[in-house]
Amino acid sequence: QVKLVESGGGSAQPGGSLRLSCEATGFIFSYYAMNWARQVPGKGLEWVAGIYGNGRDIWYMDSVKGRFTISRDNAKNTLYLQMNALEPEDSGLYLCAKGPGYSDFRVGDSWGQGIQVTVSS
Repeated sequence: QVKLVESGGGSAQPGGSLRLSCEATGFIFSYYAMNWARQVPGKGLEWVAGIYGNGRDIWYMDSVKGRFTISRDNAKNTLYLQMNALEPEDSGLYLCAKGPGYSDFRVGDSWGQGIQVTVSS
């Protein structure tokens, strides 16, 4: 049974940093692409970043390029999202999503419960 558990969210001031983690169990982690998405009231679901199973092929939404870094540790079955230079527009419920295959960006077939990120002064 696939299980994804996010941690590391919370509150930050504009310009601050947060690091999200997603611990995965129930499947062979390195075989699958992983993605981060966020739900924002009034804007729906936004795909934020994705990473192939090999950890080398990466995608970012335009507004987070240069500020966010997605990474994975296949030995620890853990996905990360380092978020720097945070902006109020980054606020939302961040979700970890497993891709259906090795190289799937912006699609998920299993989801974590989400973790809240709030950026405000």
